[in-house]
Amino acid sequence: MTTREVVRYANADSLAEATVGRLVATVVEAQNQRGIAHVVLTGGAIGTTVLATLASSPSIEAIDWENIHLWWGDERWENAGSDVRNDTAAHTVLIDQVSIPRHHVHAILGPDRCQTPELSAQTYARELTECGNGAPPEFDVVLLGIGPDAHVASLFPEHPATHSHDIVVAVRNSPKPPAVRVSLTFSTLNNSRQAWILASGESKAQAVRLALDPSAGPLQVPASGIAASHTYFLIDEDAAKELPVDFSRPGA
Repeated sequence: MTTREVVRYANADSLAEATVGRLVATVVEAQNQRGIAHVVLTGGAIGTTVLATLASSPSIEAIDWENIHLWWGDERWENAGSDVRNDTAAHTVLIDQVSIPRHHVHAILGPDRCQTPELSAQTYARELTECGNGAPPEFDVVLLGIGPDAHVASLFPEHPATHSHDIVVAVRNSPKPPAVRVSLTFSTLNNSRQAWILASGESKAQAVRLALDPSAGPLQVPASGIAASHTYFLIDEDAAKELPVDFSRPGA
C-alpha cells in the first residue's frame, strides 16, 4: 500500500528549508528506531540547494553522521570530481563538511574506476546488497528531482532503462547529456519508506501535472512510477501552476 501527497511551498527557498526540516526529522527518527539511516540523494539545482541549506542549518547537529549511509539515485558516468557528477556538488556543499565515515558515502563508479557503465551498475548493485545483507537496504528516504520531461533519476520516457528489473541499470543514449549514466531502477527506488519528488520552477509544472495524472504510466511518465510506502511531491508555487488549487496542501 502506498500513499501519495502533494505539499506546496511559496518558493524555492522555503521548499529547501522545509525539505531540510523533514530530512533531519526523518533521519533522526530512523537512527532512534533502527540505529542507522539510509538516504538516497539527488542532484540538480534543488537537490544541491537542499544539501547546502542543511549544511548551514543548526539542525545539522541533530544528525548522527557516524550512523548514516548516503547513496545516489543516479550518476553521470564521468570521472570522479567532474563538475557534472551529482556527488561532486554534494561533497562540495555538505559531505566534506561533516564527520561521516568515508565508507558510508556510496559513490557510483565512473570510467576512471570502472571499465563500462554496465560493470559500474553491477558493482553498485553488489554494494547495495552487501549493505542490506543479501538485498538492497530499505531506504528511509529517497530524494528525487523531476525533469521537464518527467524523468526521475536517469529513467527517461520510453527509454529501455525504464523496463529494467535489475537493481541498478546502465543508461546509454540518454536524451539529456551526458549520454551515459548509471541509475537505480524503479524497484530499487521504491524500496523505501518515503520518496520525495522535489520540483521548483515553472519549467517543472507540466511534468508535475503529468506525474500526478491517474492515467499516467511509468514508461511514458517515469515520475508516475515512484511508489514508495509514502510518496510526497514537495513543490513550489511555480511548479504547481498546472495543478488545481485544491489539489495540494500548503506547507507549514
